[in-house]
This record gives sequence, C-alpha cells and structure tokens, in this order.
Amino acid sequence: LILSTAARQKRKASPEGAGEDVKKKKVNEEENQVEEEGQRIVIEHWSVGVRAALTEAFSDLKVQLNPQKPRRNSFEVTLFVKGEEVCLWSGLKKGPPRKLKFPDPAVVVSALEEALKSQ
Repeated sequence: LILSTAARQKRKASPEGAGEDVKKKKVNEEENQVEEEGQRIVIEHWSVGVRAALTEAFSDLKVQLNPQKPRRNSFEVTLFVKGEEVCLWSGLKKGPPRKLKFPDPAVVVSALEEALKSQ
C-alpha cells in the first residue's frame, strides 16, 4: 500500500506512546529536583566524563544535569554556593570545530578546585 505525502502527514500518533512520554518526563523532573541549599554543580547538556570526574573528585557535591531545557550548541558547568553562581566552564564562545565546546574533565575538576579554594 502506497500512501501520498498528505495522507502520511494526516496520520496521528497512537495514544499509547503519549503515556510513555509523560512517565519519562515525570521521572526526569524527579531526578533533577535538588535541594537549593548547600553546594551543587549544574551541568547543561550531558557529559558522562565530566559528571564521573566531578563525583569521583568531590563525592559530597551534588551534580544536577539539565535542570531546564539545555540551549542549543551550548555546554556549561556552573557551581552554586550559598546563592552565588560560579561558571566553571562555558563553551558558548568556543568553536568551531564543535569539539572545542566540550571540556576535558580534568580542566573542569581543576576549575572547581580553584573556585572552592576562593570561597
């Protein structure tokens, strides 16, 4: 059976898949809820290496991933201490090439050490 482009566009998604999206969104919101008190690190966009390096070096700090929808083509790591924001890494003005926007985990860990010393 061959359908025209217009016929394909008119088909709707099944309601079964919509329920799964709601469940996933609710789970993600619960994971991202972190206490506002104390020290925490917020990583915008996903980076397994950076998160692993930070939790290994500073196990007492909370690491939060994407509390809001991440901006396109951005990668930032921010430390929140006593209501203050300290940007540890920003890839907004870096690149092209795209790989320059994402830091080496050791660079972020050393920036965090420096920021904590100055506090």
